[in-house]
Amino acid sequence: MKENNTSPLLICIGRQLGSGGLSVAKLLAEEFGCKLYDKELLNLAAKESGFSEKFFEQNDEQKGFLKSLFHLHAPHVGDNNFYTSRFSQDSLFQFQSDAIRKAAEEGPCVFVGRCADYVLRDKPHLFRIFLTADIEKRIEAVCNRRECDEQTARKIIADKESARASFYNFYTGKKWGQADSYDLCVNTSHLGIEQTAKFIGEFIERHQ
Repeated sequence: MKENNTSPLLICIGRQLGSGGLSVAKLLAEEFGCKLYDKELLNLAAKESGFSEKFFEQNDEQKGFLKSLFHLHAPHVGDNNFYTSRFSQDSLFQFQSDAIRKAAEEGPCVFVGRCADYVLRDKPHLFRIFLTADIEKRIEAVCNRRECDEQTARKIIADKESARASFYNFYTGKKWGQADSYDLCVNTSHLGIEQTAKFIGEFIERHQ
């Protein structure tokens, strides 16, 4: 474990689907002694809001979540104006952002997606990483994970990345995956997962 004597180390991983983002994040979290937050953020956001985790899962990294709000069972809160007073188009993002900030205050973290790089933009010792991979490798990874054919994998990638880009661009005012939004962009196809994590780790060590 590497020590940071001032503010905690914060690593934010943006990723294309099938690029191995979560695997790289896990290795970095282990190397630097960080807590890893991927879907765990949904549970934290659910606790912050009082809504079920299922609600956040169904709207994860998507803009325009209110369209499905009333199709889900929500807890009775006694306030008839709860939805109109507490919920706006930005409420899901706000709850999730609060959860990200709270986690970042508690110690070194690695965050996967969910605009964490933007939410924590004013924090010192923040490293914003974006991972990509060759499309063939990404299709292969999705086929193996989802047990589907290549055509289906291509559609999954296109749909998921369209949602991620829309979510990120809308809430950050930046462009998802564009190099100037990050400190380092890496193609995992060239180095593989373990060597990519090592490369990023060396970059962080050098620039802390």
